[in-house]
Amino acid sequence: MGGKSLRLGFLTLAVLLLAAASEGAEPPPSCEAVRKVFQLRRLGPLGGVPEFPRAGVDLQVCTSKNPTCCTKKMEERYQTAAKHDIQQVLQTSSATLKFLISHNAAAFQEMFEMLIRLAENYTSTLFCNAYRNMAAEATVPVQEFFTDVGLFLFGTDVSTEEFVNRFFDTLFPVVYNHVLNPGPTDISLEYGECLRVARRDIRPFGNIPKKAIGQMGRALLPSRTFLQALNLGIEVINTTDHLHFSKDCSRALLRMQYCPHCQGLTLSKPCMGYCLNIIRGCLADVAEVDLHWRGYIQSLEELSRAMSGAYNIEHVLLNFHSLVNDALVQAQINGPELSEQVHKMCGPPVRKPKEFPGCSFDQNKDNQVLKMFSRDSEETLTNRRKEFISHLRLYRAFYGGLADQLCGNELAAADGLPCWNGEDVVRSYTHRVVGSGIKAQSANPEVKVKGTDPVISQIIDKLKHVIQLLQGKSFPKYDKWDLQQTGSGGGVDEQISGDCDDEDGCGGSGSGEFKRVLKITDWMPDKTNLSDVKQIHQTNDGSTLDTTGAGCTAMADYMTFMLISLVIPFLSLW
Repeated sequence: MGGKSLRLGFLTLAVLLLAAASEGAEPPPSCEAVRKVFQLRRLGPLGGVPEFPRAGVDLQVCTSKNPTCCTKKMEERYQTAAKHDIQQVLQTSSATLKFLISHNAAAFQEMFEMLIRLAENYTSTLFCNAYRNMAAEATVPVQEFFTDVGLFLFGTDVSTEEFVNRFFDTLFPVVYNHVLNPGPTDISLEYGECLRVARRDIRPFGNIPKKAIGQMGRALLPSRTFLQALNLGIEVINTTDHLHFSKDCSRALLRMQYCPHCQGLTLSKPCMGYCLNIIRGCLADVAEVDLHWRGYIQSLEELSRAMSGAYNIEHVLLNFHSLVNDALVQAQINGPELSEQVHKMCGPPVRKPKEFPGCSFDQNKDNQVLKMFSRDSEETLTNRRKEFISHLRLYRAFYGGLADQLCGNELAAADGLPCWNGEDVVRSYTHRVVGSGIKAQSANPEVKVKGTDPVISQIIDKLKHVIQLLQGKSFPKYDKWDLQQTGSGGGVDEQISGDCDDEDGCGGSGSGEFKRVLKITDWMPDKTNLSDVKQIHQTNDGSTLDTTGAGCTAMADYMTFMLISLVIPFLSLW
């Protein structure tokens, strides 16, 4: 009897203690904070978010032994949000670099377009001022030539040799009609076509077309490659800004960024080591771009330096009119011999009534814009390239340190603060932190990396190819021509040397070889007055020969033939 009373007493005490414990327990936490963040981020309808924690038996990634504020539908929406978030962070991190390249690519293209227009104006001015009778007929060849220059420079598959030859082919009938064999009537279209076809055999302009081909090729191809490389740089950034993440990476991003929400930890951030493992795993392919990106920037820098020297596009384009003048002088010097060759190949001239359209070129057109372009020393191509490369050089290690940048600046908790390790909030991350690149990911405890993304492989192949172009390994071998800087006293002389033989008719006695010396000043006339400039030939013995007005014949009745060399200021700062 006493034993039964004792057992009943213990049972009663146990019930009372249990009741007391129940009365003193904390109420279950709500999911209010999770609901607010879910609504604020606009991840989906708020009705799908529990008001109180529940068992998460249907969850696949954000699993927990404790009650959870997540449902399977929420987990799916969180996964989409996690991938979107990381892409946003990627795009933010590359925004400055992308703007740097795209802005300069557009600026360089605009400056090249302005340079082409300026060079075309100089060439048209040459004909209007010095060869006025043929100016109207020369308009179309000049326009077509500089159109071809632009097409080549901006990526069209045209040949510099072809369009330079086409220019001189088209120019020869005009020169023959007005310089070599002028008359009261014009040559017929059929006779002009015969002259055009025969030009390369007759060689009325000596080695000038050959020299122009070399100069154009050497100057335009590097600039064309430079522009192509900038456009590829933009393509690389766009590709890495819009990565396709693997299933394993997507799950890891979800676990890192949104699984804490399921436990009500909406303010927690991942531990640095945990973040690095996941981001380095997800960006393992992108890290492989690093080596080639460094080579790309280095090659751009090397080409930029070369473009300021022998590949100087400003010098070549803005002095093309001088080559044209040399070609016309050459034809005049060899006039009688050329007329005899033409007679043999095309017969006597067949003529039609003469037209006198005069010069149709408006020398004032775009004058102010072009003058501003030429005078603004801070906006020259050379200075612009230097400034651009100096800024771009700061991004050499961009892809190698991208994961560290994302975690350090955006994603991870600061050192010393409690952080999320994928399962709980802890003081520090205890797993091994792997390095960058695909090979290092074999030991990654958070993300499994399988193979290489074919899109990244393709962009790496493009970088390899453009690096070869930038280094000149794919440049064709042009005939040698030298652009040397010499100077004494206060002036700068540009010496352009080229092969010259008796057939070329360079003039003088003996070998007839001379070097043309261009006197360079910083003067930019409001209107280019070609008649004020003298043609100076330097002979082998060092003496100078002023040939201004020399070699004129009876054709002076039709026009005053002036032998000139244009004095044009450099746009580049040396």
